[in-house]
Amino acid sequence: MKHPSNVVTERSRSDVQFDAALLSKYNQPLPRYTSYPPATELKANFDVKAFQTAIDQGNHQNKPLSLYCHIPFCETPCYFCGCNTVITPWKELAAPYLDFLAKHIHQVAGLVKSERPVQQLHWGGGTPNYLSQSQVEFLWKNLHQHFYFEDKAEISIEINPSYIDREYIFFLRQLGFNRISFGIQDFNPAVQEAVNRVQPEARLFQVMDWIRSAGFESVNVDLIYGLPLQTEETFRETVEKTLKLNPDRIAVFNFAYIPWVKPIQKRMPVDKFPSTAEKLRILQQTIAQLTQGGYVFIGMDHFAKPTDELAIAQRAGQLHRNFQGYTTKPESDLLGFGMTSISMLQDVYVQNHKGLKDFYRAMDANQLPIERGVKLDRDDLIRRTIIMELMCQFQLSTPALESKYNLSFELGFDFNFHDYFAPVLPKLDALEADGLLTRFDDGLEVTPKGRLLIRNIAAVFDAYLVDRSTEVFSKAI
Repeated sequence: MKHPSNVVTERSRSDVQFDAALLSKYNQPLPRYTSYPPATELKANFDVKAFQTAIDQGNHQNKPLSLYCHIPFCETPCYFCGCNTVITPWKELAAPYLDFLAKHIHQVAGLVKSERPVQQLHWGGGTPNYLSQSQVEFLWKNLHQHFYFEDKAEISIEINPSYIDREYIFFLRQLGFNRISFGIQDFNPAVQEAVNRVQPEARLFQVMDWIRSAGFESVNVDLIYGLPLQTEETFRETVEKTLKLNPDRIAVFNFAYIPWVKPIQKRMPVDKFPSTAEKLRILQQTIAQLTQGGYVFIGMDHFAKPTDELAIAQRAGQLHRNFQGYTTKPESDLLGFGMTSISMLQDVYVQNHKGLKDFYRAMDANQLPIERGVKLDRDDLIRRTIIMELMCQFQLSTPALESKYNLSFELGFDFNFHDYFAPVLPKLDALEADGLLTRFDDGLEVTPKGRLLIRNIAAVFDAYLVDRSTEVFSKAI
């Protein structure tokens, strides 16, 4: 059957159908595919010269840049958190870290052609507003001293509403940040107590008022379902209040309980977690609330207003994913600064040291603080293209794929998608039989039922999954 068009309609992009039986059947741990190969494939025996070569390639192509700065510090721990953080109330620890971070920025900038434009900058953590205003300004000036920023660059920062005031928010906007995000997780006080993230409703609305008054162009908030003491009714109230906040983007994450990776999660009352059936009801209800509230389902766990850049990019077939999640800048090289940050270049991914001492030691030795990495081969690039197209556009054009990688010319005979992926075609048949996708002669399209199980569809093309432990990954539900 021939697909009538390589362009999916706006309705089919945003439409999503909930099927509890299918979600239960396919509820298994899988990568989130913010990259392919996933970060689990980065290896310690990586040749750092490959990172420098990849930067040189980007210099030659004058590829735009996306920058990420990791601020690891938090004053108090959130028991659900899966991030790489340093929990300490002692603000003195931030000063030496910033000095080493500035040195790291200078080090990498020396490898990058100065004309390459920065289209995006994001500060994450941890808690970036752990820093004082003077420290924020110090880091800001270092970045702008070493890199050229486009006038309309997206410059975003994550904040913790519990540790910020109106003056600080206006300071961030006046400095040049134009996007901001913060975690709500849940409005319910009992849930907040159980996860050690207490932030009263009035406080959250106050912070949003400050953000809007300061003139930020975009606001993103995060919710998490699957936390202790959550019920269908309590989370309905959380979503209702979130809609009243009126953010531009909403992420609704499924909590992954992995205490063998994050021991701090053991501090939560295990006997108070909602059942899988309850989580299914919460998810179904949340999707209905958000879509009826005017938000577009972007994919995975992200929703955005129809006028938001993510929704616009998806309609245009230009949405992309990287280690920061969905992005509108598919051609950018991502450079990560600070401990545990990940850089994502065209065919090389690297991650910096996860420990402060190791990061400091490398910087003292004037070495790139790279702990592990991976260089992608041609098969990786082909599979990455497929997985990213499915994750972002919910469709795949096989002629476009074959043209991009010039498969027939390179191999010297009549070679196409179906030959290359013959071993996995039965898996696609099975997914089609369950109504998760529709196959055509020239590609495939994810159905509304398959939207919530897009990781399962993408995993068909994951060559590493067979040999990889899935314990570190979250389930769909």
